[in-house]
Amino acid sequence: MDTAPATGLDPRGTNDRPDGPPDGDLPTGAAHHGDTGPPGPAAESAAEEPPALGSRVRNAARWSLINTVVMRLGNFAAGVVLARFALGPAAWGVYGVAQTVLLVLLSANELGIGLAVVRWDGDVRRFAPTVLTLSTLSSSLFYLVLFVAAPHLATALGSPGATGVLRVMCLCVILDGVSQVPAGILTREFAQGRRMTIDALNFVLSTAVTLILAFRGWGAMSFAWGSVAGNVAALLGCVIAAPGSLRFGFDTAQARALLRFGLPLAGASLLALGVLNVDTFVVGSTLGKVQLGFYVLAFNISGWPVRIISEAARRVSFAGFSRLASSPQALAKGFGRALGVLVTGSVPLCVLLAVLAAPLIHLVYGGRWLPAAGALPWLMALGLVRICCELAYDCLVAIGRRRLLILAQGLWLAALVPVLATAAHLHGIVGVAEGHVLVAVGVVVPVFTVGLARTGITPRALARACAWPFVGGAAMAAVAWALRGLLGASLPALLATGVTAMAVYVVCVLPSRNRLRGIEPERGRHARPRRGR
Repeated sequence: MDTAPATGLDPRGTNDRPDGPPDGDLPTGAAHHGDTGPPGPAAESAAEEPPALGSRVRNAARWSLINTVVMRLGNFAAGVVLARFALGPAAWGVYGVAQTVLLVLLSANELGIGLAVVRWDGDVRRFAPTVLTLSTLSSSLFYLVLFVAAPHLATALGSPGATGVLRVMCLCVILDGVSQVPAGILTREFAQGRRMTIDALNFVLSTAVTLILAFRGWGAMSFAWGSVAGNVAALLGCVIAAPGSLRFGFDTAQARALLRFGLPLAGASLLALGVLNVDTFVVGSTLGKVQLGFYVLAFNISGWPVRIISEAARRVSFAGFSRLASSPQALAKGFGRALGVLVTGSVPLCVLLAVLAAPLIHLVYGGRWLPAAGALPWLMALGLVRICCELAYDCLVAIGRRRLLILAQGLWLAALVPVLATAAHLHGIVGVAEGHVLVAVGVVVPVFTVGLARTGITPRALARACAWPFVGGAAMAAVAWALRGLLGASLPALLATGVTAMAVYVVCVLPSRNRLRGIEPERGRHARPRRGR
């Protein structure tokens, strides 16, 4: 069940972060790890059912993409209304603080054991009662600790007024713990059609509650109650869609095995979430809640490509990679194609949002949000890196490289803390965005590249997947920059600039179309690769 605003934590242990409106993401619940999560014991052999698996993954990916795009468009529209007419930067700053704390709790609230519902072999309903009991108990305990610590956390983050918002919004932690089994079963079965219906219910209720309360003057608290309402609806929808899944039970041997499987993943998840949220702590405690509001807006806008494209893929990528884990060759081929598709779809959005940052923010959100524009180009570069790293995370987690993931996330977080703290003092929110990119490109990308190479996915294969999109992105950026200077920043001018730049990009990436479709050249001709027997 998605718990954080419409996308929440890219559940998965890796994750999105405060996704709240200004970027359009309304509180529709906290994300849960079942959507991407890590793996455990070896899953079914990739050779067992390639055709059926491929068909199921494609169908699930199609539904997931439709779901994500529809939800994001709705969230975007509602977020614009709130940002222009109801809430200002200070309210977004308070919401950003509360959402950050919520995501930290969500990353560990069920101790990583909920991922076993997606990854473990056998009859899921045999061990599901133990999962449900453990996740509900742990999430309830986390909430009690948060309730007591809320005043101190809010003060430390520079927003003493966020105490009440924290206590209400983090009720989603308990709801997320209860939802682990039914939502995990839906993910395991690639039931993205049913998930779309549940997410729609979540979105409608959470958005309605948030809008009503915001226009009645509830401020950031409107997000909190909207998130809770959406999560309740999503939990009920998951239970109905996966009948018989909400059954408590306990088996000591299963509990020990689940904890051995889940705790390392929960640790990696906490580190990953720390990576994506340490900037909120730095900006809030150093620059105050108003600057945090501007930064949250810019970060959320930079997450549009991540959530629209990467989130849709990640709802099926972990389950798909898990099925291919026993075949290194099939895994490498599947990862290369997935990376090529994701990067090809993400680059044009990232380029347009980076080059046209100021006029787009002014046009959509209004002049008072323009301070966010300086950080956006750098955060768009970070968004593109995140898309690639999240796919690599899912691949490595699906083959059990948990130690490598913990190492990568630990290095990332250790490097970010001093870099962002220094950058915030020197250059404000723009410096924080620059610091993010510096660490991501200089530390994280090399670590993931080495990790993938050890699984048989070579740097050359990664370069092949990204080459044409990067060439197209460079050409697209040059055209967009030139047209922006010539045509100005009116709505017709921005539309003309966007359409022209997109046409240039399409022409540049056409040579890669066959590879993206899974058609490889053979003896001078293009032929579809043979399927496994």
